[in-house]
Amino acid sequence: MATSTTAVDAPADVPAPGRRPRGWRGLPVIRQLRQSVGLQRGMLVAGLVLTGIFLVTAIFAPLLAPFEYSQLRDPSGAFGAQQAPSSDHWLGTTVGGYDVLSRVIWGTRTALYVIVAAVLMSIVIGVLLGLVAGYFGGWLDRVLVVVADAIYAFPSLLLAIVVGIVLNGGESSLRGGIMAAALSITVIFVPQYLRVVRAETVRIKAEAYVESARVIGASHWRIMSRHVFRNATRTLPLILTLNASEAILTLAGLGFLGFGIEPTAAAEWGYDLQKSLSDVTSGIWWTSLFPGLAIVLVVLGLTLVGESLNDLADPRLRTRRRGPVTPADVGETSVVPGSPSADTAYLDGKGPA
Repeated sequence: MATSTTAVDAPADVPAPGRRPRGWRGLPVIRQLRQSVGLQRGMLVAGLVLTGIFLVTAIFAPLLAPFEYSQLRDPSGAFGAQQAPSSDHWLGTTVGGYDVLSRVIWGTRTALYVIVAAVLMSIVIGVLLGLVAGYFGGWLDRVLVVVADAIYAFPSLLLAIVVGIVLNGGESSLRGGIMAAALSITVIFVPQYLRVVRAETVRIKAEAYVESARVIGASHWRIMSRHVFRNATRTLPLILTLNASEAILTLAGLGFLGFGIEPTAAAEWGYDLQKSLSDVTSGIWWTSLFPGLAIVLVVLGLTLVGESLNDLADPRLRTRRRGPVTPADVGETSVVPGSPSADTAYLDGKGPA
């Protein structure tokens, strides 16, 4: 009579093969964090920490900044220009008499505003045009692709400067400056989303389930919104993180060249760097070091998150954790009396021979 041993139950927190973990463990970033190991995990954690610090600083800027971004004096008197770091001004003051620490902290909020506005507009416009171009094809597809290629032919920063000048003449208030910078960046990012979504849409519309939906009489809008959209936009979170870092660099470039936001309207790192150029040759290092360091750290954090998510999304680049191999736990093992397996099972205490 054959005797069988049942596989040992897996731990409750380990998902079944081929299934995604449920609950908070299934969230996009958490899932990739649990998949990562070694250097990949270190890069992702470092990027998340830097990005988290940036977001927390931007949200709580009024509480963290000791002064307003345009404040020049307090009850004790004027701050003074180019003051070295001290107990009153931890990071010193600028050539215009502003507190460097306050300008750096308030600059995170300006950068976050531009990132949110630019990325949201880019995604909405780019995804919509990509779906239409890839699904319907024809002359509309060719026109959109040609326009996207024409935009790619222009240097991104030069194109942003032209758009900024057209919108506000290069100088603006906080709201006008943010919208000008966001629209400038949107013009650059829309072709990226258009090309990615269009390529995925062309591939997906030839799948069997799309053909089946078309045969049963589903409308084009239903097919695009229910079947094509979800599958064509799976890689957008990866592009979003990388474009967020590019948005900060573009915003800083506009401010550095004098086409950004006025200092009395908002704090902006690129503008502060441009005003501190003459300080560097005079040995005044604090007015340029900290705004530049803020740009580097924020861009580094967003880039690390984007590159790590990109590696983990590609099975060829993902490093999988090896679990312990226990032959006795694999499936059901049938033991036939008198066989070598039966003798081994008996000696191991797993069943009678």
